Amino acid sequence: METGTIPLASLSGGLDLYRTLESGQSYLWRRADGEMYQSEPDPGTWYHTVVDDEVIRVRTLEDCLEWQSWTDAETQVRRLLRLDDDLEAIVATAPDDPLLREAYDAHRGMRLVADPPFGTLISFICSAQMRVSRIHTMVSTLAREYGTALEFDGETYHAFPTPEQLATATEDELRELGLGYRAPYVVRTAEMVANGEAHPAEARNLEYEAAREYLCQFVGVGDKVADCVLLFALDFDEAVPLDTWIKSAIEEYYPDCDGGSYATTSRAIRDRLGSEYAGYAQTYIFHHLRTGSGE
Repeated sequence: METGTIPLASLSGGLDLYRTLESGQSYLWRRADGEMYQSEPDPGTWYHTVVDDEVIRVRTLEDCLEWQSWTDAETQVRRLLRLDDDLEAIVATAPDDPLLREAYDAHRGMRLVADPPFGTLISFICSAQMRVSRIHTMVSTLAREYGTALEFDGETYHAFPTPEQLATATEDELRELGLGYRAPYVVRTAEMVANGEAHPAEARNLEYEAAREYLCQFVGVGDKVADCVLLFALDFDEAVPLDTWIKSAIEEYYPDCDGGSYATTSRAIRDRLGSEYAGYAQTYIFHHLRTGSGE
């Protein structure tokens, strides 16, 4: 087993691991105490994910981020948690907007994630009309039932299923696991990727709005889910998913950005929140409003 540390002082803007991994961006990480999206963790609590059949564990100590894996995973950890983002510069160059400034001040160190595209796509297909804790449970169940089991440091971990593994599921099986009306969407999307019809990673090389349109070909994917995949897996930092919380923010704080359609409103709110890093702004506002931090 390999282990290593990354000094928190070396990260521009620091790192709040809890907020980064439990702010509604990612459902592919799990917490050692099993209470993810339920309560704030004790200091030093481990989180883990599986990427390319390799278990990666991370936790923050007083002055560093510690990671463990089978091999040297520092590059992968930096990528997954976007530790090389200049968070100080992103915050400093944000528009002088009261709500956004309040959110940035309240949740310092929260970073965007860079999760694997397929797992992110399925996670957000499952997210429709669901609380974040329920989404996380649903995605964890898919990993347990269909993903590869891996032994690491005396414990068993489950990778999120590959497209081929998930495509073996039936609608009835997924309904029994609690996916409800999302079951056929998940099965068909997994089949599309497994059969080579399309892959979410292909959107990475397109212009932003073309990338969003590309992702909407997957069953159960509309503009909002597509924007989530672009933002949390494919490095489109300008993407602003128009979910319930952001729509509420637009109604209360930015009513002039409501253009009557997703595309028009999306362009307007991206311009208001600073275009290049509008997705960072969206994530902070989303978490700020969802957790009631602004009340």
